[in-house]
Amino acid sequence: MSSHAGTIDHHHDPSTSTGIPNKKLLMWAFLASDCMFFATLISTHLIYRLHPPAGGLDPKVVFSPELTSFSTFILLMSSLMMALAVTAIQKNNLKSCRLSLLSTILFGMVFLGCQVYEFNHFVLEKKMTLSNSLLGTTFYTLTGTHGCHVAIGVLWLCLMYVRSFKTAIPGASWFGKNIVHVLVLLGALLLSLKATLGLVHAVQVDGFSGAALGHFFAAEWLAAIGTVAAVAILIGFARQAGPVDFNEKHAIDVESMGLYWHFVDIVWIVIFTAVYLLEYLK
Repeated sequence: MSSHAGTIDHHHDPSTSTGIPNKKLLMWAFLASDCMFFATLISTHLIYRLHPPAGGLDPKVVFSPELTSFSTFILLMSSLMMALAVTAIQKNNLKSCRLSLLSTILFGMVFLGCQVYEFNHFVLEKKMTLSNSLLGTTFYTLTGTHGCHVAIGVLWLCLMYVRSFKTAIPGASWFGKNIVHVLVLLGALLLSLKATLGLVHAVQVDGFSGAALGHFFAAEWLAAIGTVAAVAILIGFARQAGPVDFNEKHAIDVESMGLYWHFVDIVWIVIFTAVYLLEYLK
């Protein structure tokens, strides 16, 4: 595909009084309010941790820093792929943009899978619930709210990815023709979540070893193969040619999504530091 990025200024819109596209300005305003919301939740957790109640749960016993460090790395990699998606659409490279969006979606699902496993492990094994301890109340409220933001971001990314296949031919039906595409994408999301849960469980039980991989493939071979197959099909769909109504003129939509996703990643870095790392600095 040809590149026309030089003819479009994606950062300054002369039609607005601020010179900033309205969509981007609206996103910044939303993120500013969301920043204050997360600041309140993080501050609440830190204040209660400064004066923990007697007989409360010890975070060092409950938390699993290895798993959380891995999920943090995955989220950072998703931020990189999101940046590549923005760059690709600005250069009108639709295939690269689609592949980067897919990578971001899958990384986001892996992060959510790790968080689901962590919550389940804390409740069933560590006996920390939302109501039986102050640590559980502030922890689940804070990290659960962030997880909801990630889930909303994954849904938004999926909708944007499907939107990139809208045909440019007037009056032509495009969603119906792509229903198989949508089903494969949904299957990839569910299978990747199941495979992530199985892999994390195997590693938590057997550590990073060949035995862990053996137990994972023995229990989740169908989910693993299904995930690989679904991703391969999606990569094939991403090569789909033909005139579509999604090009560098829509870069502002991908940029707005990028702002949201980078914000979610930055917030998690703060949460990871304040909730997890600070407990091991005492």
